[in-house]
Amino acid sequence: MGSLPLLSSVDLPTSTPDSPPDQAKATATATAIDEPTLLKLFKSQQSHLNFFFQHLDLPQTLRFTQTLLLKSSSPAGGTIFFTGVGKSGFVAHKISQTLVSLGIRSGFLSPVDALHGDIGILADRDVLVLFSKSGNTEELLRLVPCARAKGSFLISVTSSEDNLLKRCCDMNVYLPLERELCPFDLAPVTSTAIQMVFGDTVAIALMGARNLSKEAYAANHPAGRIGKTLIFKVKDLMKKQNELPVCREGDLIMDQLVELTSKGCGCLLVIDEGCHLIGTFTDGDLRRTLKASGEGIFKLTVGEMCNRNPRTIGPEAMAVEAMEKMESPPSPVQFLPVIDHQNVVIGIVTLHGLVSAGL
Repeated sequence: MGSLPLLSSVDLPTSTPDSPPDQAKATATATAIDEPTLLKLFKSQQSHLNFFFQHLDLPQTLRFTQTLLLKSSSPAGGTIFFTGVGKSGFVAHKISQTLVSLGIRSGFLSPVDALHGDIGILADRDVLVLFSKSGNTEELLRLVPCARAKGSFLISVTSSEDNLLKRCCDMNVYLPLERELCPFDLAPVTSTAIQMVFGDTVAIALMGARNLSKEAYAANHPAGRIGKTLIFKVKDLMKKQNELPVCREGDLIMDQLVELTSKGCGCLLVIDEGCHLIGTFTDGDLRRTLKASGEGIFKLTVGEMCNRNPRTIGPEAMAVEAMEKMESPPSPVQFLPVIDHQNVVIGIVTLHGLVSAGL
């Protein structure tokens, strides 16, 4: 690994007579960050995280996970709400979003906004998970009696074994924290890391327990590549009707140049009177025919030079399958005619169209 560039004294900004005293002092005490120092910090954080993994109460975590599963999967179907203040609030919000993406009813409840009307969203079938490093966060302590009055099940998640939240909630989960990476043991960097690891791991445990399929997961991510891969079918992305570059096998090649070039497919679909696919003729075929026949191309029909054994695909096939078929040996192609079970042309799917759709 290459060394990070070091700041020398000539790189540091110098103070001017007009510089504030604090700025001048900060400039004078600025130091470089070197690779060994950075590596030591990463190793220290790794050690703190290992402490968490080694001391996590697994039976307690299991009870927590089973409670969330029971509450979210019951016929009455409750919602799992998360709350927290400051950095813990950001973590709580992220974990809630992870659950939502897995199809589990979840939401983030701001402890401040909750006391000004938002607590109305809580019901007696819901769970409220309160993230707090100390377990003594004032805003959360004020929220607890109000949430309890709504009948919700309250779970505190803290890194302090004895705290006020633990005493007034229905369940507590202790996240072992050796210390913060911060040299003063103050900035919440290790504590939030273990909160995130804990919450997201529990989320995946719930995902497995609920037997979430890959297709169901994709349905929750329709704009992402994985969603498009598992959702879109050929019929969703194919060109059809007036967009199709079609011709008859008796048509002269030179008479079909406009059709060949104007539909953006790079080919002609050669069909009979019943729209059954006979073959394809590509712009590559045009170049090869012109090179081989010269002026003789003016007398040649599309049917004489077309490929009568093209690759095809059905409308119900997955779009990603069409892409794989285009790229398969012996050589890649840029399009696939879409035919029904009677070999009738109903569309065409192009590589450009698939890529444009995000596959």
